[in-house]
Amino acid sequence: MKQPNKTTWFNLPSLGLSIRMLFTGYLLTIGFGLVMAGAQILLTHGMADGKLGLSVDDIVYSYYGNRGNSKLEAKLNGSMKDKAPEDIRAKMIRWARDGASEEAWKTDVKPEVDLYCAGCHGNMPGLPALTNYDVMKEIAQADQGASVDSLTRVSHIHLFGIAFIFFLMGFIFSFSVGIPKWLKEVTILMPFIFLILDIISWWLTKWHPGFAWFTMIGGVGYSLASSFMWFTCMYQMWVMPYNGKDYYINTWED
Repeated sequence: MKQPNKTTWFNLPSLGLSIRMLFTGYLLTIGFGLVMAGAQILLTHGMADGKLGLSVDDIVYSYYGNRGNSKLEAKLNGSMKDKAPEDIRAKMIRWARDGASEEAWKTDVKPEVDLYCAGCHGNMPGLPALTNYDVMKEIAQADQGASVDSLTRVSHIHLFGIAFIFFLMGFIFSFSVGIPKWLKEVTILMPFIFLILDIISWWLTKWHPGFAWFTMIGGVGYSLASSFMWFTCMYQMWVMPYNGKDYYINTWED
């Protein structure tokens, strides 16, 4: 049997309790965060077509737009469908279809906006201030999907933030044992590749709806890769150390 030396503890089953606690706390936190991110996607982008569950149509409506309708109508029949009664939503949609006049806005639409929309769309950063007529008139036009400004902002936030999450997860996963070297290397790289594909596909879908499939592929790809790393790390830290075996392996040696 290979005897231990100064570096053969360099693997997940052999780590001390303190460092396992540190890694586990991080993995539990980001695991819960990723679940919440998935729920948020289902409740926002996933409702773009008015039906629960993420589909290609949801992605097309979110980035390319539903160009047969106004953005206001798409939202009121989609992710905002439960925020106001049907008759109120119908009134707002008629106003948009009739040309979104300022006179009708003041007498018929603004009171309803103040009652049903202003609580969020007037106080929360990042959401359009719907109490402003100019803002409402703009979203009453044909739905062109996500704006370039919005895509730029969200793209850089996702690239910086999620890449950092995948970096630390990949760092922990690099201590795993019993996984073929090629598979470990591919698994560590894949979330970054799929993340880049996901972000690029937003911009391509803005140009042509056919690219929405790449958004689905990117999201599923990095979700599967990160899930595999997460469960592998948790298993090797909290099951394998108690199976009666010793692991004299430096996982960072080629």
